Amino acid sequence: MGIGALGMRRAVFLDRDGVLNKAKVVGAQSYPPDNLAELEVLPGVPEACRTLKEAGYFLIVATNQPDVARGTQTRRNIEAINQALLSRLSIDDIRVCLHDDGDGCDCRKPLPGLLLAAAKDWHIALPESFMVGDRWKDIEAGRQAGCKTVLIDYGFGEEIRSRPDFITHSLTEAAHWILQATQIGTEVKMEKIAIPPILKQGEIRLDTLPSPSAVPRNPSDLSVKIFADGADKAGILEMYRDPLIKGFTTNPTLMRKAGINDYRSFAFEILQVIHDRPISFEVFADEFDEMERQAKEIAAWGNNVYVKIPVTNTRGQSSAQLLHRLASAGVKMNVTALLTLDQVWTVTQSLADGPPCCISVFAGRVADTGRDPVPMMAAAMELLRPFPHLELIWASPRELLNIYQADAIGCHIITVTNDVLKKLSLVGKHLHDYSLDTVKMFYNDAQKAGYRL
Repeated sequence: MGIGALGMRRAVFLDRDGVLNKAKVVGAQSYPPDNLAELEVLPGVPEACRTLKEAGYFLIVATNQPDVARGTQTRRNIEAINQALLSRLSIDDIRVCLHDDGDGCDCRKPLPGLLLAAAKDWHIALPESFMVGDRWKDIEAGRQAGCKTVLIDYGFGEEIRSRPDFITHSLTEAAHWILQATQIGTEVKMEKIAIPPILKQGEIRLDTLPSPSAVPRNPSDLSVKIFADGADKAGILEMYRDPLIKGFTTNPTLMRKAGINDYRSFAFEILQVIHDRPISFEVFADEFDEMERQAKEIAAWGNNVYVKIPVTNTRGQSSAQLLHRLASAGVKMNVTALLTLDQVWTVTQSLADGPPCCISVFAGRVADTGRDPVPMMAAAMELLRPFPHLELIWASPRELLNIYQADAIGCHIITVTNDVLKKLSLVGKHLHDYSLDTVKMFYNDAQKAGYRL
């Protein structure tokens, strides 16, 4: 993989501060460490660099360090930090621009001088190479040099003057995307599928969402499919008798809470009854080779079985390549634990040419962080639109309203726990009646407790 056209190298150019090491952020501005003592390599960076090196990429750091020209930093400190990075990480070269904006050089990003000079010295095939950075200047320098570009987005809010080929939040995910794009042989330009910007709440038509004052539609009239999420056998079989439930999901956490000790036996007992609706069982390994073995065994349990694969392992390594292999083998999957749009995009690319699959975005966990999941889920639906064999799952709902929100944005499936399903009887209940019920509940509980003042 490391040798491109005419024997030239493929390279990954890396910005330094904010990509390899922690930058000091003040407002929307980021600053490099002042000295070697402040140098802190970001989590996952050594492994990401090693992964790229093992795949044959030449790693070159291209960094602006104008504080030397401004008199607030010394060349000695810059060199000490660079030497420490060379010793700690699997990188081959570091190119530095020490000039300020007014110096008129051609090496200060967004100009591509650093990349062009390195390409000449190291015989780099720029069209087959990548530039990874966290600011618009990095992306523009990569574009002008003819590289594919990856933005690590820290939410600085600055105008991105050149659209990157991929947006992510870590070098780990960037590295796996680079390998996936190269190994699968897909065209990594965004013309294949344009990632929409994360939608602002104002861009969602609020009149399409259910109004609290309106009488909601009967759940049986909704387009979104309701899947029961649980591991209690009696509860699953009870839900199976409900025609409203169109499928089932479970996971090791729910199974452990239900006291299940024999994973395979439990699955077989359920599948003896449920054979005409989709049901998902999850792998529980952390190494991708073992995940693959487990996935193929689980897939053989029945034609209605979907194999749940986490979007990463516990070390944060993307499962994209495993997903592609399993999709190529015809394994139907439910890719789980996604919480960002870049994860959704990566997974769609891995599953693009495979069998029917589901992508579970944990909207409830997004909401747990104080973020409104509706705009993100709407954007995720746009990412799946070019792939009719892929279905989006609104996972980990927190309330009955989520069913109607999922339906309003056209989401294909929502997984619902028994606690939420029990509230279906409340759909359409008059709010005045519900208010009176609430007052009676408080009164009756106080009487039963025997409170006196």
